[in-house]
Amino acid sequence: MSQSETTSSAPGRYVPASLNPQGYQSVTELLCSACERFSNLPAFTSLGRSLSYRELAQKSDAFAAYLQQHTDLIPGDRIAVQLPNVIQFPVVVLGALKAGLIVVNTNPLYSPKELEHQFKDSGAKALVVFANMAHNVAQIIDKTPIKHVFITEIADFHPPVKRLLINSVVKYIKRMVPAYDLPQAKSLNHILAQGGTLPPKRYQAKLEDIAVLQYTGGTTGVAKGAMLTHANLIANSYQLRERLTEVLIEGKETFIAPLPLYHIYSFVIHGLTLMDVGGHSILIPNPRDLPAFVKELAKWRFTGFIGLNTLFVALCLRDDFKRLDFSALKLTASGGMPLTKAAAERWHSLTGNPVTEGYGLTETSPVVAFNPVGQEQLGAIGLPVAETQVKLIDEAGQPVALGEPGMLCVKGPQVMKGYWQRPDATAEVTTPDGYLITGDIATQAEDGYLRIVDRAKDMIIVSGFNVYPTEVEDCLTSHPDILEAAAIGVEDDKTGEAVKAFLVLVPGATLDKEELRLFCRQHLAPYKVPKQVEIREALPKTNVGKVLRRALREETN
Repeated sequence: MSQSETTSSAPGRYVPASLNPQGYQSVTELLCSACERFSNLPAFTSLGRSLSYRELAQKSDAFAAYLQQHTDLIPGDRIAVQLPNVIQFPVVVLGALKAGLIVVNTNPLYSPKELEHQFKDSGAKALVVFANMAHNVAQIIDKTPIKHVFITEIADFHPPVKRLLINSVVKYIKRMVPAYDLPQAKSLNHILAQGGTLPPKRYQAKLEDIAVLQYTGGTTGVAKGAMLTHANLIANSYQLRERLTEVLIEGKETFIAPLPLYHIYSFVIHGLTLMDVGGHSILIPNPRDLPAFVKELAKWRFTGFIGLNTLFVALCLRDDFKRLDFSALKLTASGGMPLTKAAAERWHSLTGNPVTEGYGLTETSPVVAFNPVGQEQLGAIGLPVAETQVKLIDEAGQPVALGEPGMLCVKGPQVMKGYWQRPDATAEVTTPDGYLITGDIATQAEDGYLRIVDRAKDMIIVSGFNVYPTEVEDCLTSHPDILEAAAIGVEDDKTGEAVKAFLVLVPGATLDKEELRLFCRQHLAPYKVPKQVEIREALPKTNVGKVLRRALREETN
């Protein structure tokens, strides 16, 4: 029996044969196969420059060759990749994997303190950084183990004249590249030119080898690195592909990628699953620039759109977005945060395409559940993906009755190997029978569909009754004058906690708070109705767009 067929329960060490029909032994093999099969097709486009699968193979070979023959890096060493959605990203990642390195996906917007923690914790010896963020690296690099720094500018893969023009405008006119002092840094273009003259030595990784260290958001404490193996990522790529069998047509898909590739959700969908079918990803470097985003969308007859709730809401308000051609759109996937009913209905009404919601987390590579296309249930995260077991347990660790809320626990080939150098933390999120404890409260219906009630840590307890913020927020955003909402618990002398709502209104709208409470009482039990309401211009969010309830709690309590 081959390693890919074993049913070993060790996390991150196996891929069921049903999820690895080609018998790939590494993510590298999967991606190299895609580059060979679809060599003439475009793989990624950003800022008007398309990168074909052939170019991706060639440039990643050059990067791998340089790493192997011009540095002291060896297989198993960690390389941090701190890039936004530019076409350099897939080149660097595939090249690093070809050299046997472990990729440490790094948020370009991290503060120097966050960078220092991640680089030291991962033991990264090399870094590829976007020039616009290099000044933050310069402040802390002497405190880290990083020896090799490679810098790239936004238009480095464009033809020479256009490259010079765009890079100069960004640097000198828009002043988007703060000054930095990194004398040891080398230009990515320069080392690719050197590496392109050398033959790469393809490293043969094993299924159980770590491919990516994916750091958690750190919202519950110090960020930890989830060890995602080649087995984890291959399994999850095919779990997603199996759920999208009737949607994905080889060589025919054009997907919009506004979510950053360093986020595991986007990394797997665009960087693995879509590539395995010869898909074309349109990378959006800055989705917050909505006019430029919509202008880019207008250039493509896109078949897929990968986003999340806040982005759907923002786009649907724009007249230029409403004028786009959605006739080719057959999949809109949502993940990363709860999808509100109002946002889903607005998107469906405007585009004619329903939002297909899924669910996952960093520790599961990430997909756990996904709605079958054409059988979506609004408000549900869908059915568990192939070869995945789930169970819902109470505080005593016992299974809850069907339809009752319980802690969602997951077992499957996509579950991480563990947290990097934190066996105690790994044990804390693992049940005695080997399930990963997600920290999310869910229910499961008789038909198997799962619904996330809320994060356990976000639950509000009013007079002994559980209130799940997502339920309150879903009610609030169904009000025609409310664009976004966040609910948290605040101290209350009579009830222990009370619900406080933070609202962002539709432009031009006004809201009477007492009228709002009457509206909520029509949909919520009295103890769930917000006792306090605060209207704001914006809510605190992660760079991906997820609302930070923790930040609201910290400034309120």
